[in-house]
Amino acid sequence: MFNFGRENTGLVARWWRNIDKQILFLFIFLLFLGLFFSFSSTSPVVAEKMNKLTYFFFTRHLIFVSISLFLILTISMQEKKKLIDFLFFLFFISILLLILVPVFGTEIKGSKRWLDFKILPMFQPVELVKPLFIIFLAKIIILNDKIKIYRRYLYSFLVLLFIVVLLINQPDLGQTLLLTAVWITMIFVSGFNMILLSILGLLFISIFASLILFFPEKFGYIFLRIKTFIDPKTGDNFQSQKALDAIKQGGLTGQGMGEGILKDKVPEAHTDYIIAVVSEEFGAIFVLFIVIIFLFIGYRVLNKVFSEKDEFLKLALVGLVSLLIIQTFIHIGVNTRLLPTTGMTLPFLSYGGSSLTGSAIIAGIILNFTRKDSVRNS
Repeated sequence: MFNFGRENTGLVARWWRNIDKQILFLFIFLLFLGLFFSFSSTSPVVAEKMNKLTYFFFTRHLIFVSISLFLILTISMQEKKKLIDFLFFLFFISILLLILVPVFGTEIKGSKRWLDFKILPMFQPVELVKPLFIIFLAKIIILNDKIKIYRRYLYSFLVLLFIVVLLINQPDLGQTLLLTAVWITMIFVSGFNMILLSILGLLFISIFASLILFFPEKFGYIFLRIKTFIDPKTGDNFQSQKALDAIKQGGLTGQGMGEGILKDKVPEAHTDYIIAVVSEEFGAIFVLFIVIIFLFIGYRVLNKVFSEKDEFLKLALVGLVSLLIIQTFIHIGVNTRLLPTTGMTLPFLSYGGSSLTGSAIIAGIILNFTRKDSVRNS
């Protein structure tokens, strides 16, 4: 018993010595920043409109943050090889859950994206799929050396296409575009021919256009959102307009904590429009500070990529950090009406158990793959 304790202590000490502390502290800081914003953006709404306790959402967010911290630390401590093997297994479980969504999923506002296990909070399987898809993609592109490179690209495309079909059926255009953008990023950095990449891009655009044209009852909302984005007078842009007004109202320094009104007017303010809430209450300067944090995380991770010799780890890290950065800028783009509405959360900061869990898995894997030394050598 005494030796086991000493072994665990040594494991934690080695982990602490080898972990990238700057990335770790920034991930933890973002989690607690999201908890703070949850307190600011949800309490009045819940008390007045949802007939629940004033701190209902905040308490739930606190639980999700605690679980996320546990996941980040646990994943980052694991032996790399064992972790990668487990993530491959978990990827197939996540795909199975995604397949079950159309059959057993819960429909909310016309979209069936969540599984309700009754004893657990509703869960959105795509948040689990995203980081695991990147690991599986890196495996296909890098590790299958005996297969010709363009055949590997084809296999990776087929995996993406399978997931995209499931997401479009929900429908979830935002996550579809996000995963497609990450896939393009990963095959680009792996040395894919730019001409073929352009052809694939045109193919994707043609597929989306065909879906809208031939299945208007299912995918017509995509065209409507794009049309409303181009000409706000042609559709319902209430939420995006209120978000933009809130950002303008906040100015550089904000209205002050709790003084914003967006959270009282838009039901999804604490999820899809959290950056607008932050901007209204704390100002554009604080939003810029958040963006700098994400960019600095990206910078630190890419520094590790340049010094890493393992091609699989390099490609996986590029994919994971691309996922974080692209999702962040899509969220900000929607809030500032630079992009059509997608329902995209902001990693670590938006309310939601699925979003926080997915962000925690990404953070844990990044911390594990950027360790200076692996625990497996101990």
